[in-house]
Amino acid sequence: MTTRAPARPTPDVVAALKRYRVGAWVVGVGLLVLVLVGMPLKYLAGNGTVVAIVGPIHGFLYMGYLLLTADLAYRDRWPVGRAVLVALAGTIPFVSFVAERKITRPLRDAT
Repeated sequence: MTTRAPARPTPDVVAALKRYRVGAWVVGVGLLVLVLVGMPLKYLAGNGTVVAIVGPIHGFLYMGYLLLTADLAYRDRWPVGRAVLVALAGTIPFVSFVAERKITRPLRDAT
């Protein structure tokens, strides 16, 4: 029995992958700033300025992350469950980075 190499992704998938990776990092960093800087300042120091600024920005960027995830999932023909789990990764600190590495590794290896 022979093992076939994974098919090379199309240029559309490669472009969607690059967009997704940038989006995952931007959303992940924004969420970390919100949770590790903004929330302690709000609840420990009584200063909600960072949360008031970064919170809406993160929400807006997360909507973009959802679109980028859906685009990559559609182009690479992911199962719906996988796409939903990757989309939810942007809501938990540090998980967007883990998901980005795990999801994109097979595609990166094939390019």
